[in-house]
Amino acid sequence: MSTTKLRLGPLPKTENLKLTFTCPASLKADLERYAALHSQTYGEEVDALTLIPHMLEAFMARDRVFRRLGKTS
Repeated sequence: MSTTKLRLGPLPKTENLKLTFTCPASLKADLERYAALHSQTYGEEVDALTLIPHMLEAFMARDRVFRRLGKTS
């Protein structure tokens, strides 16, 4: 395991639903690079598709406006 800390930590076990989306080739390449670095850092093989939901969840959790508006609903 590396001593480097990534913003996205080890992945929790969750129930999953399948979604499909389209992204630019450059984003796919970045996601694949991130997945490789994540695998190296935490010693567990993970692919970009596995990381995407966790990245989106972390992004939404840090969006103050989204959190604030979600609480008023």
